[in-house]
Amino acid sequence: MKKGYIAATLALALLLTSPALAEEKKEIQSTSIAIEAAVNLAGKPIAGEVLEVKSAGGYTYLLLKNEQGEIWTALPESKVAVGQKVVVNPGMPMKSFESKALEKTFDVIIFSPGLAGSETTQQAATKENPHATPHASQGLSQQVSEAELERLSGGSARAVVPADEVKVDKAEGKNAQTVEECFTNAEQLNNKKVRIRGKVMKFSMMIMGKNWIHLQDGTGDSAKKTHDLVVTTLDEAKKGSIVTVEGVLHKDKDFGAGYRYAAIIEEAKILE
Repeated sequence: MKKGYIAATLALALLLTSPALAEEKKEIQSTSIAIEAAVNLAGKPIAGEVLEVKSAGGYTYLLLKNEQGEIWTALPESKVAVGQKVVVNPGMPMKSFESKALEKTFDVIIFSPGLAGSETTQQAATKENPHATPHASQGLSQQVSEAELERLSGGSARAVVPADEVKVDKAEGKNAQTVEECFTNAEQLNNKKVRIRGKVMKFSMMIMGKNWIHLQDGTGDSAKKTHDLVVTTLDEAKKGSIVTVEGVLHKDKDFGAGYRYAAIIEEAKILE
């Protein structure tokens, strides 16, 4: 028995130190670092050295390296060379994004309106408004390319989960609302705490430092997209589960890059 135990231990040690497993662990660690870097860089200009350039469908994908690590960014087509040092305008990170044009899935990528101070971006802003301030990351230079970025990244409109045959009882409490009521009463409920009970139709982890949940309860109009409510939280939820969440409702929230919500619940806690 002792010999068998020693043999099993040696076999396990060889497995744990195998090149294949070491490479897999390295890849997992690299992915985790990239996701953490993207979260830290969300909404901030990104400076770095260009390690790789890919162009497809009118867009340029850059792999940048800086003190945060290595991070992929996507922006409207730009002339950039490997080894060049650039600054990319603030953008929004997305996990597991599939680029059909490149036939590649990125673990995490930041969608940006373009290079900071780029001639193309500034000219577009000036054309729209001669008094626009150059280099303004939140100004017209960002707005000019948002429509195109929405097409690239999908945008909030395309992220809406199609209506399902869901029937969930309304949550209890004075501040309880249905999904539809969150949209129809958004003006009155703006910046107020609400409670909603629904089925988790989609769950996305750690995008811009928070988890994103799509809730449906059977109310709302799919044609008007008032059937699917987005909730952000630090809690975790399982797709298909029925949960009650409580958080602050915000009306007409705009995260940029085509992500706008007529109503969204933020800073939510899952109660059950």
